Amino acid sequence: MTPFDLRGRVAVVTGGAGTLGSAMAGGLARAGAAVVLLSRRQSAVDETAARLRDEGHDALGVAADVLDPAALAAAADTVEQRWGRLDVLLTAAGGNRPDAVVHGDRDLFGLTPEAFRKVVELNLDGTLLPIQAFVPAMVRAGSGSIVTISSMAAQKPLTRVIGYGAAKAAVDNLTQWLAVHLAQTYGAGLRVNAIAPGFFVGEQNRALLLEPDGTPTARGETILAHTPMGRFGDPDDLIGTALWLASDASRFVTGVVVPVDGGYAAFGGV
Repeated sequence: MTPFDLRGRVAVVTGGAGTLGSAMAGGLARAGAAVVLLSRRQSAVDETAARLRDEGHDALGVAADVLDPAALAAAADTVEQRWGRLDVLLTAAGGNRPDAVVHGDRDLFGLTPEAFRKVVELNLDGTLLPIQAFVPAMVRAGSGSIVTISSMAAQKPLTRVIGYGAAKAAVDNLTQWLAVHLAQTYGAGLRVNAIAPGFFVGEQNRALLLEPDGTPTARGETILAHTPMGRFGDPDDLIGTALWLASDASRFVTGVVVPVDGGYAAFGGV
């Protein structure tokens, strides 16, 4: 066995049917973990879970909205009844909304409170509520790893995405607060860290980053010009960091935000 081995462990991944969540869930499964994939749509997580089972892994899809405490509590009960433990929680659910983007015809003063609030709820509340539902199992066991998902928008404010950036900055703060609180209150076996992905092409942002022929848009070209590695991330680029933070390989690491960004955060533009 290596410190990265997750055999015998159970992991829950919110947003488990999404581009990034499903990639990281697959990485955890291949490291030996039983993986529970959460999404609002049962069909979406069933498809991802079936693909992992076809590869020989233990995987289950569960429909639950990360903003619905009752649905999350039911999902936590499902995990408890089937495995009797939880070792890893990876909160990959999140995203943006078109009506919360400040660009073109929608200026700052046309941004509605509802649109801003919905993005903050999805990304911030959608991180905290699953932690409240699932982490009591870790507290009872005295160990567990929580991996939240931040963003480059938390570290360097990006144009257009005002609500998303504010929410992800709050996720960074929440991650560090929880790291201190859980370790001091429940013991050093509970850890909380974050991954801050750079720019990855998914269904939500494809039209912003790529033209229909696959070439970068003007915004995409600007991003690539500020990414020293000169490319967008591949979802599998997140697996190594997720595995490190989920496993005993990082057993003395808590409260950190790890960029996986091709050097974007390090580049000053000149």
